[in-house]
Amino acid sequence: MTTQEIANRLVDMFNAGEMMKPYEELYSQDIVSIEHEGKDEMSRCTGMAEIMKKGEWWHENFEVHSASMSQPVVADDYFSVSITMDTTHKPSGKREQMTEIAVYKVADGKIVYEEFFYRMGK
Repeated sequence: MTTQEIANRLVDMFNAGEMMKPYEELYSQDIVSIEHEGKDEMSRCTGMAEIMKKGEWWHENFEVHSASMSQPVVADDYFSVSITMDTTHKPSGKREQMTEIAVYKVADGKIVYEEFFYRMGK
């Protein structure tokens, strides 16, 4: 698949609520994931096992009321999207709407890198 096709497929799956399917279909096993504002051990994950661990942590700590991803902007092997989420932090009960920019890199037909940019503690 081309970068555009991968970007479109990711957006379609995300907006359909298929949160695990992209990892199975679109992501490299050697994926690198960066949380730009992150300060803990999950701010940089390398490999699918670490990504899955980060996903488990997310689902244990956040209830997602709604989430959507914008149409992608593609440039060569990269694409970016805006993600909007309405979540509740389970431990504190605090509900929050957030928006972030995600940047992805594609190589050999798979997503090999992702980085998320957002502001913490609004």
